[in-house]
Amino acid sequence: MGLIVTLIIGGVIGWLASLLMKTGGQMGLIANIVVGIIGSVLGFWLAGALGIVAVGSVGAWIVSIFGAVVLLAILKALNIYK
Repeated sequence: MGLIVTLIIGGVIGWLASLLMKTGGQMGLIANIVVGIIGSVLGFWLAGALGIVAVGSVGAWIVSIFGAVVLLAILKALNIYK
């Protein structure tokens, strides 16, 4: 059950990040899930490195979306997404 929840939340986070970065037309469901999960890990790593603590579920969502946006920005800089 935890895997299914992770996939759903990863998909939502990836989708929200793709809307913010305007890459939604180029990404499919699998890409949203992958970007959401990897971006969430990246976001929590960056927050920890900067000494920022995500308080509560709203804070965790914000950090996760921020990480996914950073990941998409890196992918856009590498010309993987336009």
